[in-house]
Amino acid sequence: MNQLSPDENINATLAHLAKALKTPTIGRVWQQLGNTAREQGWSHEQYLAAVLQRQVADREANGTALRMNSARFPARKTLEDFNPDYQPSLRRDVLAHLATTSFIPTADNVILLGPPGVGKTHLAIGLGIKACHAGYPVLFDTAAGWITRLSAAHDQHGGLDKELRRLRRYKLLIIDELGYIPFDADAANLFFQLVASRYEQGSLLITSNLAFSRWGEIFADDVVAAAMIDRLVHHAEVISLDGDSYRTRTRRELLETNTTKKL
Repeated sequence: MNQLSPDENINATLAHLAKALKTPTIGRVWQQLGNTAREQGWSHEQYLAAVLQRQVADREANGTALRMNSARFPARKTLEDFNPDYQPSLRRDVLAHLATTSFIPTADNVILLGPPGVGKTHLAIGLGIKACHAGYPVLFDTAAGWITRLSAAHDQHGGLDKELRRLRRYKLLIIDELGYIPFDADAANLFFQLVASRYEQGSLLITSNLAFSRWGEIFADDVVAAAMIDRLVHHAEVISLDGDSYRTRTRRELLETNTTKKL
């Protein structure tokens, strides 16, 4: 019977250990990094640190990818792609602070108010992506989508409470386009229960085209709207955006450019 050489023994042992520890990156890179370590005269500690750093980096990247996919963003819009010059009312220091995602572990909220097209959804997705990179589970949907989800859970016996508990594993819920479609009494009650369940327990990021003074129109009840706002803004950063629609402005600039070229 042929015996394995010492090198073959160590190769088999390391492959087995990497598999047992569920560290596939280590199983893939240990030999390559070992060669580099010998060529460059690394210490044992330097080699170990390099191997572990590769494993951690890959694990974090994979975790971020999973969180991004499960967040269900409608598009990938980053904060780096957002042009704050179009929003002079948006303080850059406030945006930079929110980008650190430090509001999430304290269960604070972010409310973005403004007319259509001023970048509310872009900012919401960008902050959601930052949260995913920071290791926080995120879930995105429109206000109408959230009501559909909660209604389906409510139709099952005890389903709403179960769904609200399940949603607690998401450290940030993003509710987009609140105010575009008014709620009936049942929908308003479901939305209130969502907000109440998150109060001081998990962060909400809400975008709305209506100022707080008009939220009674959304929920068809000024009292419900006031109770909702009270819980949301107790621990919140409220940002009001204004100006022309970005899409309208871009279209106008394109038309002006084409007209200039023809002249």
